[in-house]
Amino acid sequence: MKDIHEVLRRKQAQYAQLGKQIEMLQQAAEKLREVAPLLAEVDAEDDAVVLADVEEENSNAMAAKASAQPTAPSPKPTRTTPRWP
Repeated sequence: MKDIHEVLRRKQAQYAQLGKQIEMLQQAAEKLREVAPLLAEVDAEDDAVVLADVEEENSNAMAAKASAQPTAPSPKPTRTTPRWP
């Protein structure tokens, strides 16, 4: 049988550790709230540049792929009949 005082000490230690973790998470959340508007401003400017670059790369890659691959007829799909026991 476990000693009730030992169990109580362990639970109190766990409770204290959880309290510290909660406090640290709250502090991190406050810092993120302060920084989020700044990141949103930077992201809005960078997103336009990144999207333009991605669209240009995609169009270049598609053009290169289309010119490099000859068109070949696609193979006919084979049809299988299910086997019943």
